[in-house]
Amino acid sequence: MRRSKKRWQRCEDLKAKVRKITLLLEKQYGHPRRKGSGNPLDILIETILSQNTNDQNRDKAYQRLKARFPRWEDTLKGKTKSIVSAIRPGGLAEQKARRIREILQWIKKRQGRLSLSFLKKMDSEEIRKTMGALKGIGPKTLHCLLLFGLGREAFPVDTHILRIGKRFGFIPEQMGAEKAHLWMRDLMPKQKSLSLHLNLIRLGRTICKARNPECNKCLLSIECLWFSTHQDCNRAEVSFP
Repeated sequence: MRRSKKRWQRCEDLKAKVRKITLLLEKQYGHPRRKGSGNPLDILIETILSQNTNDQNRDKAYQRLKARFPRWEDTLKGKTKSIVSAIRPGGLAEQKARRIREILQWIKKRQGRLSLSFLKKMDSEEIRKTMGALKGIGPKTLHCLLLFGLGREAFPVDTHILRIGKRFGFIPEQMGAEKAHLWMRDLMPKQKSLSLHLNLIRLGRTICKARNPECNKCLLSIECLWFSTHQDCNRAEVSFP
């Protein structure tokens, strides 16, 4: 009983910490807004192309793919080697091309057309089970589809968020990104998934970098466990987790 109460209290403490960080980030960076209603299939393919690469390479790969195959029907009918050639800037081109074709084939067989509009009628848990069973759709890709493609409450955990979460102490040090998606579901403030996701990424790209984080510029340093033991982190010459 005592252990259960202690676990509950720790969860409440972490929720309060995440809520406070969310509000501080909004004070610093503002309240991000959705840019219209993204096409779920476009978002899904774009997110697959983002795997294991940066945004610049992802965008280049996606633009080249759409230039060569303007419609997803064209991609499905196209030769695999042509898809590979188009998306090569995004890395892992052969693997991603194979996954994209398999997913498009699955959608076509299920729906008779290349559209993910049927997901809008499902609840988020059903979407997780349905789409998460497909190869190439891991937790981050699935959560991006939910958040950006379907406007649902979901929290994708990328390398920036995983790093910052561990530094701030709301993600356990030894936890990987896959488990962190489930972990964060219980800690998220309501209706704040988009805001916290985008603002943490902005913080990670500009201040809380993997190498030489600029803690002296960070509004959130008082909440950071890592900062409390690395007061001179802005002068560090090594990489940190």
